[in-house]
Formats: sequence, structure tokens, C-alpha cells
Amino acid sequence: MTFTHPVNVRYLEVDQQGVVFNGWYLAYFDDAMTAFLADRGLPYTSMTDAGYDVQLVRSEIDWKAGVGWGDDVRIAVSTSRIGRTSFALDFEVRRHSGESYAVTCLGRTVYVVIAVDGSGKREIPDVIMKALGDPLPLLPA
Repeated sequence: MTFTHPVNVRYLEVDQQGVVFNGWYLAYFDDAMTAFLADRGLPYTSMTDAGYDVQLVRSEIDWKAGVGWGDDVRIAVSTSRIGRTSFALDFEVRRHSGESYAVTCLGRTVYVVIAVDGSGKREIPDVIMKALGDPLPLLPA
């Protein structure tokens, strides 16, 4: 089952075209990522208390349709890939349409695990690996 995170589209996030300005999507993905990890038993503070953090190193976004103020929006999150020091998460922005949700945007973000003491990247520790689970990409490779 894919994890989904609700988004409350705020008035200030909508541009003159009546849709969410593109920069807000990265904030939505970041918020959904922390909720995804927490739902799988790893609240962000637990990760940092264990000495680890993650740093975004790549993000790609493809839009199919806009999302507007007041829309019922959910972001689906899934682990796409797990490497030695990095992992990728896939995101689908879904807007309620009729009796289902239509995908309006697809994203993939790559994160590198780093030490909170500033000493650089680290191999993915078991605590993060467990929260990521098995890769089930939402997007093609």
C-alpha cells in the first residue's frame, strides 16, 4: 500500500495563473518525505538524534496539470531506489476529481545520508534502511 500525505493548498501558494507556483512542490515533497519516514517508524528527530540527516542532491518534476487553492490534494510517496549512501523517493501529486484522484504531477528526489556533526556523507544506516522498506517505484527508472 502506497503512503499518501494530505496537502492543504494555501492561498499564498497560488500564482496569477490560478495554480500552485512550481517552487512550492519541493516544499510539498519535503513535508511528505518527513511524514513518510515518520509513518514507517522514523520521526525526523529520531533520525537526527541518532546522528544522521538527509540532504537533497537531485530533484526532477514533471507536471501534467495544475493544482489550485482549495483543491483536495494528496501526495503519494514510495521508495524508488536505495544505494550505498543515497536513496530516491518517488512522489505523485494527486488531486481529487469526481470519485477518484487524478495524478497532476510526478517527482523523484534523491537524498544523500549525512552525519549531523558536519563530517560528511554516510552509508545508509539500518534505522533509515528499515524505514525506507523495499523499493516500489511510482515512476519509470
